[in-house]
Amino acid sequence: MAWILPFTDSSCDAALPQVQRVLAAHGVVALPTETYYGLAVRPTDDAALARLVEVKGRPPDKPILVLIGAPEQLVPLVASITPAASLLMERFWPGSLTIVFQAASGLSPLLTAGSGTIGVRLSPLPVLQRLLTHTGPLTGTSANRSSESPMADPGAVQHLLGSYIDLILDGGRTPGGPASTVVDARECPRLLRAGVIATDHIRTVLERSGYTLSS
Repeated sequence: MAWILPFTDSSCDAALPQVQRVLAAHGVVALPTETYYGLAVRPTDDAALARLVEVKGRPPDKPILVLIGAPEQLVPLVASITPAASLLMERFWPGSLTIVFQAASGLSPLLTAGSGTIGVRLSPLPVLQRLLTHTGPLTGTSANRSSESPMADPGAVQHLLGSYIDLILDGGRTPGGPASTVVDARECPRLLRAGVIATDHIRTVLERSGYTLSS
């Protein structure tokens, strides 16, 4: 079964060495986000990505989103940042908005599903930001088997996935609720998934700068 470590503002630094060891060994870490628990591996680690896909039973045509701890961590992940994407980042990050960019060349097709795109989010959860500034970007796909409900309770993660992953960072029960909103901001902004941030709010921000949000 997976190791469990407390993951709070006061325990984050103590957990970091174990997190780094697991990631260096191509491991899978469950961690809390602002909505549900997610499964984290290094997005540049093909062996870990393959494990992640197997753990989730994830279809090969579904890209895997990435969490970052600071905007500068976008650099190795994306090929370009459009003006619309910059606007969304400025207005809604940190926050529950996943922005889809043109992916940087050389990223694993296990991450992009061969789409040439990558979804990235700067989480508003301070302890997660703190972790990511040390580890670098990590995947943030929900901690569940594909087609099953995401989990907000670390005990449920241990019960259902503990035999398949390496470490659970226990930040207590997460808020749950809607998942992050997803917007493709490569050219004309397009809503891919409604979520925490109201679609009308995003549409209003974009329209003030001359963009139209399609769906």
